Amino acid sequence: MSFEKIKNKLLTSQHTWLVTGCAGFIGSNLVETLLNLNQKVVGLDNFSTGYQKNLDEIKLSVTTDKMNNFSFIEGDIRDIDTCNKACIGVEYVLHQAALGSVPRSMEDPLLSNDVNINGQLNMLVAARDAKVKNFIYAASSSTYGDSPKLPKVEDVIGKPLSPYAVTKYVNELYADVFNRCYGLPTIGLRYFNVFGRRQDPKGAYAAVIPVFVSKMLHDQDITVNGDGSVSRDFCYIDNVIQANILAALSGTTACNEIYNVAVGDNNTLIDLIKLLKENLRANGIESISKTIFGKPRSGDIQHSQANIEKIQKSLGYHAEFNLPLGITESIKWYINDLIEV
Repeated sequence: MSFEKIKNKLLTSQHTWLVTGCAGFIGSNLVETLLNLNQKVVGLDNFSTGYQKNLDEIKLSVTTDKMNNFSFIEGDIRDIDTCNKACIGVEYVLHQAALGSVPRSMEDPLLSNDVNINGQLNMLVAARDAKVKNFIYAASSSTYGDSPKLPKVEDVIGKPLSPYAVTKYVNELYADVFNRCYGLPTIGLRYFNVFGRRQDPKGAYAAVIPVFVSKMLHDQDITVNGDGSVSRDFCYIDNVIQANILAALSGTTACNEIYNVAVGDNNTLIDLIKLLKENLRANGIESISKTIFGKPRSGDIQHSQANIEKIQKSLGYHAEFNLPLGITESIKWYINDLIEV
């Protein structure tokens, strides 16, 4: 069934969803989409990396009646009682809460381990005990580690290159065990460099696209780790939303699997900078930012590109937005949100 048909079906068939990390970049976009599809949504967040402003934006984009279908729990996934409370009456879990960033994990591996591994374990236990229909969790392309194979295929991985990569791989192992031992349906979605509206440009661990746009808007130098030849499979947020909903409603035949969520393309950082400047120019902004090349970042892989045949065949996924189209869609939001940053 196509994603459009599934969305139309959801409009007349209400379910209860839990989105952890609901105040974050990906989580808030999932909440907004589900509410606009007339779904009941429970949100869980401790605001460690999420923001109240993201929840406030949701209020502006949905009707009052649909907003009444949202209930929020401020809490931490490292607390099992909070996880149990959040899962009460829930049919589908979209587990997005985590501490992202390779550099953050390099600086504080204990914290990344505690949140990403112990936190997900709590959520798996709570979801099992609540007998949810499907547990969808955010996996990561970092799991491919030092494997040189391109494009990346789900069942061929290398050794992890960072503590963060270790935590995301352990998440996959735990999910598999919970399916085998307890019959909990689980699906892991290996995200590849997600970008789009509400992505935070601030802080030491911000993602590259909003950081570059923010620098360009203020005519500040752009620092690139390495010579700019590093390439990534940049994936627009709407592709990720589609993948989560398709996964949740996929049925048992697609469960206990890992799927790449990407476009199946790759672009260098030099290509990215050129594309961003072109889009800013099309919106009346001429950036004079210079590109400064620095040392490669420890723990990073050189090239990343996904094979997306598995998710296409098993879930009916279709990457509607490539990098140029995704940038075109999101650039106005970046401009409005980052101009004062």
